[in-house]
Amino acid sequence: MKYKDERQEMVTFGKKMMEERLTTGTGGNLSLFIPEDDCFLISPSGVPYHETQLEDIVVVDLDGKVIDGKRKPSSEITMHRIFYQNNPAVRAVVHTHSEYATTFACLRESIQPLHYIIASVGTEIRCSGYETYGTEALAKEAYRTMQNDTGILLANHGVLTVGESLSEAFSVAKDIEFVAKLYYRARAIGKPVMLSTAEIEETMKKFGTYGQG
Repeated sequence: MKYKDERQEMVTFGKKMMEERLTTGTGGNLSLFIPEDDCFLISPSGVPYHETQLEDIVVVDLDGKVIDGKRKPSSEITMHRIFYQNNPAVRAVVHTHSEYATTFACLRESIQPLHYIIASVGTEIRCSGYETYGTEALAKEAYRTMQNDTGILLANHGVLTVGESLSEAFSVAKDIEFVAKLYYRARAIGKPVMLSTAEIEETMKKFGTYGQG
């Protein structure tokens, strides 16, 4: 089986999406780019994450053609593909329906910088305009809204994140839900005090030297 390790990573993070309560049912999807072969792995459409096997992961080329797999790929294949076609820094895409972040997506409201963790995403968490799921229009709107950030809200839909790895994109999805939860709760009891753009940019610089790397 080709890409066995990468398939296993896809299966593992699909289960993590459920365990971390970032989605429900078969909602959301994820993908992983294989740059040396100009193709990517994507989760299958409508298959529960805890039932997904290695052979269920679908391999597609950058034109969206299935090159390996018997399953139908995620309905959001175009939204994943547009990032791999146009941004060489993106190696993984994660799409979730996490509860608090999707609440703000349904308000079509960007999440403002009330906590420094937002710096893992951008200076705010922007919300896209609304487009029907699974369409090219949604893919183009998501790509336009993302710009140089690592995550956005999809209006009346959910969350989309990108990264250099599945681990990185998944971490951003968790950060977005964390900040969304804080924003929701802070607004419920008062008016949250926002960090300035300069303060967020300073945090971004510090994130560049965070950890052991």
